[in-house]
Amino acid sequence: MNRREFSALLPLLVAAPALGQKAEAQAGAAAAKALETLASGVYPGDAVPDPKSPHVTHHYILGMLPDNIRLEAHGSILAPGVPHEKVGHHKHTEIWFLREGLATLYTAGTERPLKPGDMGVCIAGDEHWIGNASTTDPVSYFVLTVGPPE
Repeated sequence: MNRREFSALLPLLVAAPALGQKAEAQAGAAAAKALETLASGVYPGDAVPDPKSPHVTHHYILGMLPDNIRLEAHGSILAPGVPHEKVGHHKHTEIWFLREGLATLYTAGTERPLKPGDMGVCIAGDEHWIGNASTTDPVSYFVLTVGPPE
């Protein structure tokens, strides 16, 4: 490639970050449109799968609130001795309410114990995982996520 050909590409190189941001925003808006708009009311959970499974998830709600805010809620049960969830990070903030058992919550590089009645919070963007701290008893928790469309 010679200098003339390279200089013809410079405007594209300068515009690329803005085009990427616009495409990302459009993808987020399309994902938000794909989710149901939520209204005040009662949202019953789905049927509880086999409770003997190593990780059981009970979904309650997934949809969009006003101002383009995504809301999800589910309950989970982790069997004893099961490895922790894979490390994740998201655009949303994730909140855990521990119901039963003992859990370990990893957020932003630190592991913390959770006992029944405790609430753990992971701010959007931080790495996190939750795991069962017991080798003999299951752990049960409720998860709420709030943030922009993913």
